[in-house]
Amino acid sequence: MTNEYKLLTPGPLTTTRTVKEEMLFDHCTWDEDYQQITQKIRRQLLELAHCDPQEYTVVVMQGSGTFGVESVLTSVVGKDEKVLLCTNGAYGDRQVKICEHAGIAYTQYAEPYDRIPDAKKVAEYLDADPSITHVSMIHSETTSGLLNDIQAVAKVVKAHGKTFMVDAMSSFGGVDIPVADWGIDFIVSSANKCIQGVPGFSFIICNKAKLEASKGKARSLSLDLWDQWNTLEKANGKWRYTSPTHVVLAFSKALDEMFEEGGIPVRSARYQLNNDLLIARMKALGFSTFLADHQGPIITTFLYPKGTSFDFHDMYEFIKERGYAIYPGKLTNEDTFRLGNIGEIYADDIEKVTELLAMYMGERGLLEAATGSASVPAAIAAMDKAGEPIKAAAPMGVKLAA
Repeated sequence: MTNEYKLLTPGPLTTTRTVKEEMLFDHCTWDEDYQQITQKIRRQLLELAHCDPQEYTVVVMQGSGTFGVESVLTSVVGKDEKVLLCTNGAYGDRQVKICEHAGIAYTQYAEPYDRIPDAKKVAEYLDADPSITHVSMIHSETTSGLLNDIQAVAKVVKAHGKTFMVDAMSSFGGVDIPVADWGIDFIVSSANKCIQGVPGFSFIICNKAKLEASKGKARSLSLDLWDQWNTLEKANGKWRYTSPTHVVLAFSKALDEMFEEGGIPVRSARYQLNNDLLIARMKALGFSTFLADHQGPIITTFLYPKGTSFDFHDMYEFIKERGYAIYPGKLTNEDTFRLGNIGEIYADDIEKVTELLAMYMGERGLLEAATGSASVPAAIAAMDKAGEPIKAAAPMGVKLAA
């Protein structure tokens, strides 16, 4: 039960062996023990979100993260209401598609993929169009790796008396988000991201009053957010329809392991260390980042060094055969690729994958153009030198190796 390679992706990601082993047990969805596991998960997620259970609740929803996002949009925005979609990447654009398919009235405020939505511009949209009742945006936009300023936007949304919805798919649990304090009404993530579980369900942390107000608005039966919550509450943890039992068991274990690691503060510090080390070592190898500002700690988009010509598939297979899977770029106007650093990934993994990249460049005759030297040992030494100060400054409690 060992992975043939580790995933340097924004999720699904590399999980621990103990999380995988939880899925060896078959559980009945009607069993009281199983329902209590669901209730435990809901309580722990509220704790991570810094939410009072009197004011907030958690709804678990079968399907991928997109199912959770679609559940919120199609359940919370009524037929006589309108949502402002703040977008700067593929996942914001996906929300536009959801609204178009469901017939939801929307206005799109789009920024380029390397810029964040401006809270002042959000205020301008709300001032200009009083019919807007909801605002939605992405937190960690993995198209580029950018981290949006949801706190600033939330302040504007609350000042205008609107409902604020956040897709925190790849950031919740890896970046601390005080959901209630910031005034977020609905925040969505999924099992296979920073909690380090496996794919199969999403979860939505909801303001109870806003959730209650959504009753009867849903455009879908299976994605009805209020009805799913109502069943969970009345049946003490019973899902409406068949739940992904093995995934739920794995997620419960992953949550326990997260708290054992030190909760969000320690996990966030590990991810940030991974990301800082990755960027420093890649820079020493001749790779610059696509983003100049607002780089998030989850995944990074890299530009190919000038004067080089890469075959991504060739590079991917070379690195995969040696233990790691990387990610293609998702930008339409730039030649890029991406490296994620969340999941069961540590500083030594970052060092190993960047060494493999140096080896690949050396074998393909790309190293000298990128670094000024064709020597692989020299390239690795330069990366080690760039990374040492970052490792030396690692916060207390953050492990550098599994």
